[in-house]
Amino acid sequence: MSDRGVDFLKGLFIGGLIGAVLGVLYAPKSGKETREDIAQKTEELKARARDEYELALEKSKKAYEAAVKRLREVEISAKEKVEEVESKVEELTERGKETLQEGKGRLKRAIDAGVEAFKEEKDKTPA
Repeated sequence: MSDRGVDFLKGLFIGGLIGAVLGVLYAPKSGKETREDIAQKTEELKARARDEYELALEKSKKAYEAAVKRLREVEISAKEKVEEVESKVEELTERGKETLQEGKGRLKRAIDAGVEAFKEEKDKTPA
């Protein structure tokens, strides 16, 4: 729980306790009745503070669980994206290899054709 939540609960408890004590002290009752009223109000305030604390704790727990769930979803999504990118990289790598092989084949054929043309021209010209 945050410091603000703890401070709020402390303030609620202390303020309620002071209010109850003042209210009881100024009431026209006997000492025994006043002490009983103070004890009763104290128990009521403790119960209320406990309820508020448990409510705040439950809210914090739900928020934590929601955050963990969201982080897991993001992790799964990130893994899927990484796998997708890896697949694309492999595909592009294969395409690059194929393109390189095709280029090498065309270059070799062009060189062979050039050599063949050179030989033909050489054979045509008288020596």
